[in-house]
Amino acid sequence: MIEIPRILCPIDFSVTSRQAWNHARAIAGWYGSTLTALYVCHRGNATEAQLQSTQLPVPLELSDADRQQLAAAFSPWLQAATSVGVTAEARFDVGLSPAGPILEHAKTLPASLIVMGTHGRGGFERLMLGSVAEKVLRKADCPVLTVPAPATGATIPPYKRILCPIDFSPSSLAALRFAFSMAKESDALLTVLHVLDWPTHADLFDARFDTPEFRREFERSTRHRIDTLISEDVRTWCDPAAVIRYGKAYVAILELADEEHIDLIVMGVRGRLAVNLMLFGSTTNQVVRQASCPVLTLKQ
Repeated sequence: MIEIPRILCPIDFSVTSRQAWNHARAIAGWYGSTLTALYVCHRGNATEAQLQSTQLPVPLELSDADRQQLAAAFSPWLQAATSVGVTAEARFDVGLSPAGPILEHAKTLPASLIVMGTHGRGGFERLMLGSVAEKVLRKADCPVLTVPAPATGATIPPYKRILCPIDFSPSSLAALRFAFSMAKESDALLTVLHVLDWPTHADLFDARFDTPEFRREFERSTRHRIDTLISEDVRTWCDPAAVIRYGKAYVAILELADEEHIDLIVMGVRGRLAVNLMLFGSTTNQVVRQASCPVLTLKQ
């Protein structure tokens, strides 16, 4: 099973970052991780006086009074973690945008997992299209768990229903291994989904191959491929359900997540070049944007 020695959780003291902290704290408890909370003071959360006294591109500075105030604000967050046996610490940093410091701290810790909210003080669209979540998801070397706002129906761990879409690429197989471990830690039901993105237009190819016989054979061979990925060790504590659907991958993922009341989606992203496209119309982008539950993404 996987190991997660260090978790980084960027927070801005919003309700959504509290939700992300709860998820990070639960995962840290399962894996015996050290949990690091990071607050980045940047121009988006600076006071009016700070903005007037600071000229771009000079970054903001934290005074001793600022650090004392932040330490006091962090205290109940850290106590919530340490009270359940999780080793936790707080870090502060400054920057013109949170993304740079988040990535730098993730690298230097080094973080095995980043847990962050998608609906922060700046709003989801701003985060995803701006410089924060987009850059973290695109550039982080470690897996990233994005947690949507509580209003969208995200649940507090443990995860009892986990969905792992796979396309048999190396990244999706890495995601499946991660999903196995998460399912074991939280004693969850695991659904493995494969989607055939079948063309919607009718042509000779469709007429020749889109037949009941073809679909039965495709489903049989796909289930066999999924079965070969499930080791005997996994079968001793989990009986993953294999689901096969047709259509747009992100639509099928989101529909099944709603139907099965999924608590967590674990999915792989294909390498750095593919990640660059992630936030501009790809399957991962659509799932992260629209899912009502947390989404864990990782690349191989």
